[in-house]
Amino acid sequence: MSRLKAYARPMIDRRLLLALPLAASPTPACAQTSWAREDAAIRALIDRMQAAWNRGDFRGYMEGFANPGVVFVSRGRIRDGWQGTLDHYVRDYGGAPERRGSLRFYDIAIDRIGADAAMLIGHYRLDRAENPQEGVNTRLMRKIDGQWRITMNHVSSFLP
Repeated sequence: MSRLKAYARPMIDRRLLLALPLAASPTPACAQTSWAREDAAIRALIDRMQAAWNRGDFRGYMEGFANPGVVFVSRGRIRDGWQGTLDHYVRDYGGAPERRGSLRFYDIAIDRIGADAAMLIGHYRLDRAENPQEGVNTRLMRKIDGQWRITMNHVSSFLP
Protein backbone atom coordinates (compact mmCIF):
# COMPACT_ATOMS: atom_id res chain seq x y z
CA MET A 1 0.00 0.00 0.00
CA SER A 2 2.79 2.43 0.83
CA ARG A 3 4.27 1.83 -2.62
CA LEU A 4 0.97 2.81 -4.27
CA LYS A 5 0.78 6.03 -2.26
CA ALA A 6 4.36 6.84 -3.17
CA TYR A 7 3.57 6.30 -6.85
CA ALA A 8 0.30 8.25 -6.84
CA ARG A 9 1.71 11.31 -5.08
CA PRO A 10 4.20 12.27 -7.82
CA MET A 11 1.42 11.88 -10.42
CA ILE A 12 -0.72 14.46 -8.59
CA ASP A 13 2.24 16.80 -8.27
CA ARG A 14 2.96 16.52 -12.00
CA ARG A 15 -0.63 17.30 -12.88
CA LEU A 16 -0.57 20.38 -10.64
CA LEU A 17 2.67 21.48 -12.25
CA LEU A 18 1.12 21.09 -15.69
CA ALA A 19 -1.94 23.11 -14.62
CA LEU A 20 0.03 26.00 -13.09
CA PRO A 21 1.00 27.64 -16.39
CA LEU A 22 -2.68 27.69 -17.38
CA ALA A 23 -3.80 29.21 -14.09
CA ALA A 24 -0.98 31.75 -14.03
CA SER A 25 -1.18 32.77 -17.69
CA PRO A 26 -2.22 36.33 -18.46
CA THR A 27 -5.56 37.18 -19.99
CA PRO A 28 -6.04 35.21 -23.20
CA ALA A 29 -5.05 37.00 -26.39
CA CYS A 30 -8.67 37.16 -27.60
CA ALA A 31 -9.70 38.99 -24.40
CA GLN A 32 -6.76 41.38 -24.75
CA THR A 33 -7.72 42.09 -28.36
CA SER A 34 -11.34 42.62 -27.33
CA TRP A 35 -10.31 45.08 -24.59
CA ALA A 36 -7.98 46.87 -27.03
CA ARG A 37 -11.03 47.46 -29.26
CA GLU A 38 -13.07 48.75 -26.30
CA ASP A 39 -10.22 51.02 -25.20
CA ALA A 40 -9.98 52.39 -28.75
CA ALA A 41 -13.77 52.96 -28.83
CA ILE A 42 -13.61 54.96 -25.57
CA ARG A 43 -10.69 57.04 -26.88
CA ALA A 44 -12.57 57.69 -30.14
CA LEU A 45 -15.58 58.90 -28.12
CA ILE A 46 -13.36 61.33 -26.19
CA ASP A 47 -11.84 62.55 -29.49
CA ARG A 48 -15.35 63.16 -30.93
CA MET A 49 -16.34 65.06 -27.79
CA GLN A 50 -13.23 67.23 -27.99
CA ALA A 51 -13.88 67.99 -31.69
CA ALA A 52 -17.55 68.83 -30.99
CA TRP A 53 -16.58 71.27 -28.21
CA ASN A 54 -13.99 72.96 -30.40
CA ARG A 55 -16.52 73.58 -33.17
CA GLY A 56 -19.06 74.94 -30.65
CA ASP A 57 -21.39 71.92 -30.82
CA PHE A 58 -22.34 71.45 -27.16
CA ARG A 59 -25.07 68.92 -28.01
CA GLY A 60 -22.49 66.90 -29.95
CA TYR A 61 -20.17 67.13 -26.96
CA MET A 62 -22.97 65.88 -24.68
CA GLU A 63 -23.45 62.76 -26.86
CA GLY A 64 -20.57 61.31 -24.86
CA PHE A 65 -22.63 61.39 -21.66
CA ALA A 66 -25.40 59.01 -20.56
CA ASN A 67 -28.73 60.70 -21.15
CA PRO A 68 -30.53 61.47 -18.88
CA GLY A 69 -28.69 59.89 -15.98
CA VAL A 70 -25.16 61.29 -16.02
CA VAL A 71 -23.81 62.45 -12.68
CA PHE A 72 -21.60 65.48 -13.24
CA VAL A 73 -19.51 66.91 -10.41
CA SER A 74 -17.59 70.18 -10.70
CA ARG A 75 -16.92 73.31 -8.69
CA GLY A 76 -18.02 71.47 -5.56
CA ARG A 77 -21.51 70.83 -6.94
CA ILE A 78 -23.44 67.98 -8.47
CA ARG A 79 -25.12 69.07 -11.70
CA ASP A 80 -28.68 68.12 -12.51
CA GLY A 81 -28.19 65.25 -14.99
CA TRP A 82 -27.71 65.51 -18.73
CA GLN A 83 -29.88 68.57 -19.34
CA GLY A 84 -28.46 70.44 -16.35
CA THR A 85 -24.94 69.77 -17.64
CA LEU A 86 -25.83 70.96 -21.14
CA ASP A 87 -27.45 74.10 -19.68
CA HIS A 88 -24.26 74.75 -17.66
CA TYR A 89 -22.08 74.48 -20.77
CA VAL A 90 -24.31 76.75 -22.87
CA ARG A 91 -24.62 79.31 -20.07
CA ASP A 92 -20.94 79.38 -19.05
CA TYR A 93 -19.16 78.66 -22.34
CA GLY A 94 -21.64 79.40 -25.16
CA GLY A 95 -21.69 82.29 -27.55
CA ALA A 96 -18.47 83.57 -29.07
CA PRO A 97 -15.63 81.13 -29.84
CA GLU A 98 -13.25 83.03 -27.54
CA ARG A 99 -15.64 82.37 -24.66
CA ARG A 100 -15.76 78.64 -25.43
CA GLY A 101 -12.01 78.36 -25.95
CA SER A 102 -10.14 75.39 -27.31
CA LEU A 103 -10.39 72.12 -25.37
CA ARG A 104 -7.80 69.37 -25.30
CA PHE A 105 -7.89 66.04 -23.44
CA TYR A 106 -4.53 64.34 -22.85
CA ASP A 107 -2.62 61.83 -20.69
CA ILE A 108 -5.65 59.56 -20.70
CA ALA A 109 -5.47 56.27 -18.79
CA ILE A 110 -8.34 53.79 -19.03
CA ASP A 111 -8.77 50.85 -16.68
CA ARG A 112 -11.29 48.11 -17.33
CA ILE A 113 -13.38 47.45 -14.24
CA GLY A 114 -15.96 45.11 -15.77
CA ALA A 115 -17.30 43.79 -19.06
CA ASP A 116 -19.35 46.96 -19.51
CA ALA A 117 -17.47 49.40 -17.28
CA ALA A 118 -14.22 51.33 -17.34
CA MET A 119 -12.61 54.14 -15.38
CA LEU A 120 -10.96 56.92 -17.31
CA ILE A 121 -8.59 59.40 -15.69
CA GLY A 122 -6.98 62.13 -17.74
CA HIS A 123 -6.02 65.76 -17.96
CA TYR A 124 -7.76 68.51 -19.84
CA ARG A 125 -6.86 72.03 -20.81
CA LEU A 126 -9.23 74.77 -21.92
CA ASP A 127 -7.27 77.53 -23.63
CA ARG A 128 -8.95 80.91 -23.85
CA ALA A 129 -7.94 84.52 -23.17
CA GLU A 130 -10.12 84.92 -20.08
CA ASN A 131 -10.33 82.23 -17.42
CA PRO A 132 -8.24 79.44 -18.99
CA GLN A 133 -8.63 76.14 -17.16
CA GLU A 134 -6.63 73.04 -16.60
CA GLY A 135 -7.38 70.00 -14.53
CA VAL A 136 -8.19 66.34 -14.18
CA ASN A 137 -11.25 64.38 -15.28
CA THR A 138 -12.26 61.17 -13.58
CA ARG A 139 -14.93 59.40 -15.60
CA LEU A 140 -16.91 56.24 -15.05
CA MET A 141 -17.63 54.80 -18.48
CA ARG A 142 -20.44 52.30 -19.07
CA LYS A 143 -21.33 50.45 -22.23
CA ILE A 144 -25.03 51.13 -22.77
CA ASP A 145 -26.85 49.62 -25.75
CA GLY A 146 -23.50 48.79 -27.32
CA GLN A 147 -22.09 52.33 -26.96
CA TRP A 148 -19.65 53.68 -24.39
CA ARG A 149 -21.04 56.62 -22.42
CA ILE A 150 -19.85 58.65 -19.45
CA THR A 151 -22.16 57.94 -16.51
CA MET A 152 -20.16 59.87 -13.90
CA ASN A 153 -17.83 62.77 -14.59
CA HIS A 154 -15.80 64.46 -11.87
CA VAL A 155 -13.75 67.53 -12.79
CA SER A 156 -11.04 68.95 -10.59
CA SER A 157 -9.74 72.17 -12.15
CA PHE A 158 -7.17 74.81 -11.38
CA LEU A 159 -5.99 78.00 -13.05
CA PRO A 160 -2.96 77.27 -15.24
